[in-house]
Parts: sequence; C-alpha cells; structure tokens
Amino acid sequence: MRLFNLLFQPRPSSASIAKERLKIVLAHERAGSHAPDFLPRLQKELIDVVGRYVEIRDDMIRVSLGKAGETSLLEINIEIEGAKTKAQLASAVA
Repeated sequence: MRLFNLLFQPRPSSASIAKERLKIVLAHERAGSHAPDFLPRLQKELIDVVGRYVEIRDDMIRVSLGKAGETSLLEINIEIEGAKTKAQLASAVA
C-alpha cells in the first residue's frame, strides 16, 4: 500500500496552492521594506527562462521568500514532470 501511495500521490488542490501563495504574500508584507525591490522582476525572468524550454502553467510554480538568520532565501519550485517541451509542442503542430 505504501508503494501505491508513493506512486499515486494526490495533486495539491487549487485552494491549498492559493493558501500557500497568501502565506507568502503575508510573510513578504510583514517583512516590510527589507525585501529587495528586484525580486518580482527576478521571479518573472526565471519563469520566462524555464518557459523557453518547457510549457508551464501558473499552477506548476511555487515561489517562497524567507529568511534563515540574516540570510534572505528565494525558493522557486517548478513542476516540470508531465510538462511538454517546446520541441514536443512544435512536432505535434507540424
């Protein structure tokens, strides 16, 4: 049964994803103006770069901003399993 659970884990619901995003926004607001102003632009550019190689949707991306002591952490998780590469999409159209 464990193997079955490992192989077929349920996908997170849109509500849980929205809740996680709200937590990130609240944490960012609580941090105040200490966060660098280039982070939204950096996030968008990183997503654009990955998007050049694989087709991704917004629900496949999780971004979190945090601190570990005095160090700021930016964590970006992009689900690419099951995503179609740009080459696969081009060959499907042709």
